[in-house]
Amino acid sequence: MIDPAAFFKSEFDEHEAVVAATREALAEPFERTLEVWTRAIEGGNKIVFFGNGGSASDAQHLATELTVRYKENRPPIAAIALTTDTSALTAIGNDLGFEQLFARQISALCRPGDVAVAISTSGTSPNIIAALNEARRMGVAATAFGGKDGGDMVGLADPILIVPSNTTARIQEMHITLGQMLCGALELRLGLVPE
Repeated sequence: MIDPAAFFKSEFDEHEAVVAATREALAEPFERTLEVWTRAIEGGNKIVFFGNGGSASDAQHLATELTVRYKENRPPIAAIALTTDTSALTAIGNDLGFEQLFARQISALCRPGDVAVAISTSGTSPNIIAALNEARRMGVAATAFGGKDGGDMVGLADPILIVPSNTTARIQEMHITLGQMLCGALELRLGLVPE
């Protein structure tokens, strides 16, 4: 039988430990990711997010933070999530296979100078890896949010924010935290909101 109080405490303890480890490990790749995103937007390009499951929700969340606003009203920032077009998703899955789900959309929608942002807790999903390979082939900057050891995204995405945890829930918590921090920093870097 679960002890709710003990469970509550242990979840927060683990969360706090992962926050501290993430803070210690990811300042440099965070800054490099911000530079890549800034360069793309300043160049008139866009940021394209994608992921599976909970990471698909994060992709949509972060794209919306940029196209609408993060904290204050300001001009839109060009971003899209490749997880929202059900016609494309079902046609690609049915006709070309699930592995091509994001690669096909990157091929159709991205141009050199754009940024592809893979979000994956494992870094091993074939459709994520295929998309990163397609981005690199096209001259699209390939970046990522990962966890554990980064999986197969290591060497394909650069920079990559690898959350130092093996727990999916904790990795996802850090992904949305880091993603929102990047949205806020991007607004400031672009001069779209006051400091």
